[in-house]
Amino acid sequence: MRLTILGCSGSIPGPDRAASGYLVEAGGAVLGVDLGNGTLARMQSVLNPFRLDALVLSHLHPDHCADVSALTVLRRYHPDPPYDPRQHRLPVYAPAEAPARLANAYAPHEAERRQTDLGDVYEFHPLGERPVRIGPVTVTAVPVVHPTPSFGLRIEHGGTTLAYTGDTGPCAALDRLAEGADTLLSEACWTDAPDRPADLHLSGRQAGSWPAGRAWAGCW
Repeated sequence: MRLTILGCSGSIPGPDRAASGYLVEAGGAVLGVDLGNGTLARMQSVLNPFRLDALVLSHLHPDHCADVSALTVLRRYHPDPPYDPRQHRLPVYAPAEAPARLANAYAPHEAERRQTDLGDVYEFHPLGERPVRIGPVTVTAVPVVHPTPSFGLRIEHGGTTLAYTGDTGPCAALDRLAEGADTLLSEACWTDAPDRPADLHLSGRQAGSWPAGRAWAGCW
């Protein structure tokens, strides 16, 4: 299993740094995991976006999904795509509101928003707690704590498990998420300032001190 970090700049992209987005390659399959601001540009430097076999979105805050709009333009209007995207819609595994929320983000004005449907580009599947097979890879979504429906992800192939927290505050679900994982990728950009809400994100200190932290190999 190969993990590529396209961006991990928390909440907003930074200078020459994209927001949250990752590629996971395993068994010949390529999964996009989150697609925040600036990540599609970074993806094109390492991979043709038409190579994606599926896209998994942990939640629908812009820093984790804003570049879905750009990917929509690419798949709809590329002058010379390697295949007909209308015949090969990209599977998107995301919270249940994704079809409407992503259409809202794509539409430029209210009249078009009422008519916008991204179903010609994407095949949407709501995330739930039941594991799903994406080619040779198994993905299990674990609900975590955040102001909007949000999931951590366990991605498994060939006896190897990558766990990803997405955005979450400290919660018991992290133990389930990290249990037996070979690597846990933790979004841990929050500061420890006392005036910051403690239930929105993990800080680096919290990620490193979580009881399951001994099983983690990296925090970003």
